[in-house]
Amino acid sequence: MSFKSKFTLIVLSASLAVYTIAGAWLSTRAQQPANDPGAQQKIFESVLQHIQDDYVDQPNMEKVRAGALRGLAYGLDPYSTYLTADQVKDYRATNKNGQVGVGAELSQVASFLYVVAPVKGSPADQAGVHAGDIIEYIDGKATRDVSLYDARQLLNGAPGSEVKLRILRAGSRPLTLTVKRGSFRAPAAEARMEAGRIGVLRINSLDSGEAADARARLQDLVKQGAQKIVLDLRNVAGGEIQEGVTVANFFIREGLIAKTIGREQRVLKSFEADPKVAFFHGPVVVLIDTGTAGAAEVVASAFLEDKRGDVVGEKSFGAGAEQELFNLRDGDGLLLTTVKWASGSGKPFLGEDRSHSGIAPSVEVKRPESEPVDVDDLANEEETKPNQPNVKPAPSEPVAPPKPAPEDTQLKKAIELLRDKPATPAQRAA
Repeated sequence: MSFKSKFTLIVLSASLAVYTIAGAWLSTRAQQPANDPGAQQKIFESVLQHIQDDYVDQPNMEKVRAGALRGLAYGLDPYSTYLTADQVKDYRATNKNGQVGVGAELSQVASFLYVVAPVKGSPADQAGVHAGDIIEYIDGKATRDVSLYDARQLLNGAPGSEVKLRILRAGSRPLTLTVKRGSFRAPAAEARMEAGRIGVLRINSLDSGEAADARARLQDLVKQGAQKIVLDLRNVAGGEIQEGVTVANFFIREGLIAKTIGREQRVLKSFEADPKVAFFHGPVVVLIDTGTAGAAEVVASAFLEDKRGDVVGEKSFGAGAEQELFNLRDGDGLLLTTVKWASGSGKPFLGEDRSHSGIAPSVEVKRPESEPVDVDDLANEEETKPNQPNVKPAPSEPVAPPKPAPEDTQLKKAIELLRDKPATPAQRAA
């Protein structure tokens, strides 16, 4: 073989080897999972090294550590958070030093403190806080990018003390509400009859023990001759998953009602209907709105998946999760979501983002007055404002006098749907 031929063969072989090695490296990189913890850890180590070596002043590494841990938890969901050592002690305390809150189910949307729904009759409700409100300031302290846990601590205080909330609300200029902190309990379920032997059962809470009260009110309606039921779950947020399962079971005789799921979608517990609990078999329509969350979503999802009846209203908020406290070596801790509530088919109510959270009604009916604040647009507007640290918000207009209650178009639609459905044989008041 000539020297020229040998040289050409060597060049070709070398080129092939280079391409093979490069291709294997690129393939490995492509196959590396996006959530590779080793790769993420290297990034954090690099950032930490730059802070130690290049920051203009001597960094306070305790503050850096706390800030980093807050940021890590903040990137998960609104309910996971980093707690200082003092906050861990407060979290474990049973009496909470006698402090009380304002009575609102809260979450975060686009880094803002968001009111899912005030508890009916609570201090927040009496002061005029609405579902869908954005709490921009608490006593002059901005809530944006503050953890949900920290925001709740700002809201809590001694019974009878007052807290000022600056509220952003759709269709209104910013307003300031003064809320007097105090103990509260949601009122019992309410029941009334409508024409056509239609009973309306309004649930106000699904906290522990409330399902038994709802059963008693449903029995009252049956005794009054109700053959069809409107189950109103609007602005019912929070509560216990078992209470939601029990209320759904009054109407659903068999099948899976709900699940709790853990890491990698593992089913931790399944909640099945008990035929002995079911006692109303007539037509039912469920009402939900953007203030429906948690245990109430258990009920609504069960109706949809069992095809037990229509669900009328607006898409629910999407909540239902349980947290576990993990201790860190210096007494601080991480409060992490380890359990999500899900429908009988296994769909979590709390999704990875707002668009994947909540339950869509089978019949959508939006109320004009319930148009929510577009929080994402609001966030963009706030970012364009000049930064003014340590400046209290400008005074806002006083709350306008209440307007006459508009027609309840959602309830009207529910009653229309029920009137078109044939009644079943007389119910027994179990």
